[in-house]
Order: sequence, then structure tokens, then C-alpha cells
Amino acid sequence: MNEIEIEHRITEVEQRSKSNTHRIDKLEPIVNEIHTMSKTMVELVGEVKHTNETVCTLDEKIDRMDARVDDMERAPADDMKNYKKTAITSIISTVAGAMATGLIFLIAQNL
Repeated sequence: MNEIEIEHRITEVEQRSKSNTHRIDKLEPIVNEIHTMSKTMVELVGEVKHTNETVCTLDEKIDRMDARVDDMERAPADDMKNYKKTAITSIISTVAGAMATGLIFLIAQNL
């Protein structure tokens, strides 16, 4: 290789180097923005994870509250059943007691 060929090759390499430097300069802000977006995404994923944990906790609390509300709604019906049972038992006991008293009174009069 002679000096002219070497000079042409060096010139071509310098031009290519300048072109590559311009391309890198254009890409550098884009790469920085991608890094910023990646950091933001990591933060968002952490916040979403925290939000999901909070929602799961709230779901459990709501389920427990639903069970309590169901018990509270059933309580008056259960109380009414107990009142009816007590009333019927009282009536039957009163009638049976009256019949037993009447029967004893009749037996005592006939003796």
C-alpha cells in the first residue's frame, strides 16, 4: 500500500467515525429516556404490588363483614322462632296444667 491509499483509507475511517459519532449522539438521549422509563416502570410495579396487597386485605375484611352482617340479619328470625316456640310451649303447658288440675279436681270430688 502506498501513501495515497493509506490516506484515503484514513479519510474514509475518519468520515465513518464522524458519522458514527453523530449517530451515537442522537441515540444517547433516547437511551437515557429508556433508562428513566425503566426506573419509572419498576416504581409503578412496586406501587401496583402494594395496591394489590391492600385490595386483598380489604377483600378479606369485607368477607368477614359479610359473615357478620349475615349473622345479624338472621338473628331476628332466630329470635322470632324462639319466641314462637316459647309461646306454644307456654300455651300447651297451661292447657295441660289446667286439664291435669281439672282431672285431679274431678277425682277428688268423686272420692
